[in-house]
Amino acid sequence: MPEVMFRKDHNDKLIFYVAKKDLEETIASLEFESPEKWGGEIVLSDGQRYYLEPLPAQPKLPITLRVKRV
Repeated sequence: MPEVMFRKDHNDKLIFYVAKKDLEETIASLEFESPEKWGGEIVLSDGQRYYLEPLPAQPKLPITLRVKRV
């Protein structure tokens, strides 16, 4: 389970960054992205899929969280 940093870029797009793999991709879709629930299945712009256990609220970014590869 990699630790991933989530942040917004200058265009307000959500970025997914894994330091150990030097992987930085834009998030194409996030299953839950509301103030009440944030996370779920993540699809990156290159097609890779990960899963983040949904959080009860949208976090303040940047934040580092553990995800699972789907």
